[in-house]
Amino acid sequence: MYLEGFDPPHQSDTRTIYIANRFPQYGLYTPQKFIDNRIISSKYTVWNFVPKNLFEQFRRVANFYFLIIFLVQLMIDTPTSPITSGLPLFFVITVTAIKQGYEDWLRHNSDNEVNGAPVYVVRSGGLVKTRSKNIRVGDIVRIAKDEIFPADLVLLSSDRPDGSCHITTASLDGETNLKTHVAVPETAVLQTVANLDTLVAVIECQQPEADLYRFMGRMIITQQMEEIVRPLGPESLLLRGARLKNTKEIFGVAVYTGMETKMALNYKSKSQKRSAVEKSMNTFLIIYLIILISEAIISTILKYTWQAEEKWDEPWYNQKTEHQRNSSKILRFISDFLAFLVLYNFIIPISLYVTVEMQKFLGSFFIGWDLDLYHEESDQKAQVNTSDLNEELGQVEYVFTDKTGTLTENEMQFRECSINGIKYQEINGRLVSEGPTPDSSDGNLSYLSGLSHLNNLSHLTSSSPFRTSPENETELIKEHDLFFKAVSLCHTVQISNVQTDGIGDGPWQSNFAPSQLEYYASSPDEKALVEAAARIGIVFMGNSEETVEVKILGKLERYKLLHILEFDSDRRRMSVIVQAPSGEKFLFAKGAESSILPNCIGGEIEKTRIHVDEFALKGLRTLCMAYRQLTSKEYEVIDRRLFEARTALQQREEKLANVFQFIEKDLILLGATAVEDRLQDKVRETIEALRMAGIKVWVLTGDKHETAVSVSLSCGHFHRTMNILELINQKSDNECAEQLRQLARRITEDHVIQHGLVVDGTSLSLALREHEKLFMDVCRNCSAVLCCRMAPLQKAKVIRLIKISPEKPITLAVGDGANDVSMIQEAHVGIGIMGKEGRQAARNSDYAIARFKFLSKLLFVHGHFYYIRIATLVQYFFYKNVCFITPQFLYQFYCLFSQQTLYDSVYLTLYNICFTSLPILIYSLLEQHIDPHILHNKPTLYRDISKNRQLSIKTFLYWTILGFSHAFIFFFGSYFLMGKDISLLGNGQMFGNWTFGTLVFTVMVITVTVKMALETHFWTWINHLVTWGSIIFYFVFSLFYGGILWPFLGSQNMYFVFFQLLASGSVWFAIILMVVICLFLDIVKKVFDRQFNPTNTEKAQLTETNSSVKCLDSMCCFPEGETVCASVGRMLERVIGRCSPTHVSRFYRSPV
Repeated sequence: MYLEGFDPPHQSDTRTIYIANRFPQYGLYTPQKFIDNRIISSKYTVWNFVPKNLFEQFRRVANFYFLIIFLVQLMIDTPTSPITSGLPLFFVITVTAIKQGYEDWLRHNSDNEVNGAPVYVVRSGGLVKTRSKNIRVGDIVRIAKDEIFPADLVLLSSDRPDGSCHITTASLDGETNLKTHVAVPETAVLQTVANLDTLVAVIECQQPEADLYRFMGRMIITQQMEEIVRPLGPESLLLRGARLKNTKEIFGVAVYTGMETKMALNYKSKSQKRSAVEKSMNTFLIIYLIILISEAIISTILKYTWQAEEKWDEPWYNQKTEHQRNSSKILRFISDFLAFLVLYNFIIPISLYVTVEMQKFLGSFFIGWDLDLYHEESDQKAQVNTSDLNEELGQVEYVFTDKTGTLTENEMQFRECSINGIKYQEINGRLVSEGPTPDSSDGNLSYLSGLSHLNNLSHLTSSSPFRTSPENETELIKEHDLFFKAVSLCHTVQISNVQTDGIGDGPWQSNFAPSQLEYYASSPDEKALVEAAARIGIVFMGNSEETVEVKILGKLERYKLLHILEFDSDRRRMSVIVQAPSGEKFLFAKGAESSILPNCIGGEIEKTRIHVDEFALKGLRTLCMAYRQLTSKEYEVIDRRLFEARTALQQREEKLANVFQFIEKDLILLGATAVEDRLQDKVRETIEALRMAGIKVWVLTGDKHETAVSVSLSCGHFHRTMNILELINQKSDNECAEQLRQLARRITEDHVIQHGLVVDGTSLSLALREHEKLFMDVCRNCSAVLCCRMAPLQKAKVIRLIKISPEKPITLAVGDGANDVSMIQEAHVGIGIMGKEGRQAARNSDYAIARFKFLSKLLFVHGHFYYIRIATLVQYFFYKNVCFITPQFLYQFYCLFSQQTLYDSVYLTLYNICFTSLPILIYSLLEQHIDPHILHNKPTLYRDISKNRQLSIKTFLYWTILGFSHAFIFFFGSYFLMGKDISLLGNGQMFGNWTFGTLVFTVMVITVTVKMALETHFWTWINHLVTWGSIIFYFVFSLFYGGILWPFLGSQNMYFVFFQLLASGSVWFAIILMVVICLFLDIVKKVFDRQFNPTNTEKAQLTETNSSVKCLDSMCCFPEGETVCASVGRMLERVIGRCSPTHVSRFYRSPV
């Protein structure tokens, strides 16, 4: 794995890379070691698969328990064969191993395909074709257009003179825009292999880290015995997995390879999330383990109590050996205890785990198949990244959602702006100022229609607010010119396939649009602003490494791009330093008003602040624009300090932040922009449905307070009638505490049904520092909470706070951007929206959907079904195992606790594997206890399953007591009906041990299977096949097993037993009678519960039944003239929640 040159683990903060691996020939040099370029996503190898997989499987408590039981059976004399425990254990282990092995084999194939991809490397003065896995750190790699980068490369040169290239990182972060990367000037000219072979250079950079957008390094180039130092940043690094676009070819040097590439370091192994059902299941297992140990202890004590009498201790037909008489009583007691433990161990259902795993894995496909969760416009279907949490979708109590891109479309439209204290709206491509419109009766033009009108001052009449004097007119033109120049120059927008002929020529017309230009931007805000500037008359034409071209009213101007001060979430702004054609140097800054206005010393600051607040109240997203003219001396200082900070290898980010703060001061405010991000379809209806379902919705956003409140009101998160409480702009702990106490008093005193709370990031930090309990008390009494100005980690902290509160509610987080990943991973269930801010949220989520409105179907239908299915599965498994083992326990009272088994060992082995496994598995996949349309249209039904209600102790005790009562009926019914009657067998023989045990077993198999049938509401031909087929299979197997003398069986206790049993009419009568008695009480309870204490779900079922349902959408029910294939298709549609009204008349109408 490791090649020459690395010190694992990294012993220094930096690594030194000699380009083309030209190591120094003189002086002391210790080569570092770097890993090769193989990507390994697989978990196992051929050699470690068996031991590693077995180790992982036996870490599961149930598997380890059965292994211990199996070893006990091997070591001591136990009443049952080791096969009875060994075979089910082997089956579970094998099935799981095959599944995991197959998944890992697919990963191996994927790795081999990637690692074996052909690449071209520069070696010995020529291009050498090799495989991707053979790339070493320091190799110069050639990449052609549309190829994927095989390692993290520092760009050396491209086919363009300036050494730039375009790439797309869609596979890394989902952003489809073209990004420009540039080479340093000294290597950009080396465009051939021969020239690159002369390059002598060293790269010093940081050690590998996962952050895709962070890279610090420097290149030291030796030319003519001089060393030239150039800084390297993210713009120089080409990431593995990205694709080269619009560039013929590039050369780059590998700096990170294999599992040290940023793509590989982002293979996040998510923390294991456990559902509430799984936790309940473990609790039930512990309870049953206590029952098992108690039964074993009771049996052992009663055995020795019974054997206290000499005639029972050593009867004449079972004399002890000398060894048994002399053995230790303590050892005998332990041995007997272990023997009883083995005898009763089947009360712990080992097959429960494998059935649950199969149910979750297979059931998760239904989400992806659901056409209601398919978004046609973007061609995206729902994705399941974690099938372990399906049932958790039915338990959600809190929903935490991002705003931008989650509740809104993240498609920005420029709407308004404020320039020098005057507000403008864009109407039909024209900027219209406040005041009379062009259609006014006075005929005055109080609007600005493109900057072309400014060149013709006759458009501005004497009564226009713009025209007061020639000096003001000139000033007006300058201000608007500067404002839109700032918009067109200060951004990171790129242009693809530029066709510039005719653009901007002649006067600007309102119906003209730069259709030949296609803008790409990582931020939709920036794209909207650049497009708006183009409509106004200042068209961004493209940029290179050193210049930005802007066409102003048809006249092309080239600005020299001196520096870009990149945007970061701490500063909340970005800036560019450019040199105008006149030679003047300007700093243009753009950012949130909270980061721009405090740094301004001129311009209409107060008016703009008022306008920004007005924009925010309309729900618009705002940005402020400012500038600063730099003198030559000022620029020299800035240029030097930027170079020093960018070439620093230690604390570069802190140094850059200080320099940025030094530069971005003493600004002149130009104005503000306002863009609209419209709401997604059916957001209001979805939030209202969540509220009806008893789910509290919190909106966590980074937007400013006014914008967030406006959007909350428009999307229905806040109601107009709701009492809105505010915790904002708190400056100290004491102030925050007092405000919280006031809010708590208001909630108590105000006789308002619903309260809403607004809290900002700074106030939240204070509240969480010292007053968590008080803050949580206020939040719990609010039906809606809005947190604005939130940092990503603050979002996660809020969710963490709710998770660990005394109620321990189930939380769900939904977001679409990289800033939402932390809260998505913190919540019990994370939902990623496949939006326009990349795919990081979707990749790191448990489930991914295309639109927020799909959340209601995901929770109310899929979540409801999954929870009901798996809750019944878990309860039923414990029930049928209680039915199975309790007769074995009761039988010991009639065989002097001799540890004689009631059932044949084959029946012991196959009970959970074959005879009773399929009906519950199919039920857990296909059951629909109520029509999905009713579940979707009646969110209140979601409350019936909240707080893990179906797995409460009360429900668990009911199933357990039911199992014990059925077991008593099986055993004592068989005993009293058959025990003393010698005439029941046709040949006059009495019932023997195996006949009695087989009768109990037969009644049990039929009863537990029919019990499953009673629980089934949605019947398909598959349910019929496995339910009645399981009973038929049991009879056929028993006849076959007991009807033949098997040569490989040492003793065959069951030979002809089943034939004799079924030959008796009394036995048939007894079987039917006991099955009816067992299930009659259960049916009576269900009828009384539905009649006198029905749940909302049962009432809805009654409504559904009265809605003229003629066909249960099952494949056993064929409408007239329908073929079998059509019925199969209809059933599959229903299973995934797409019931066709043309096939079945199930219509739910909510009561008026």
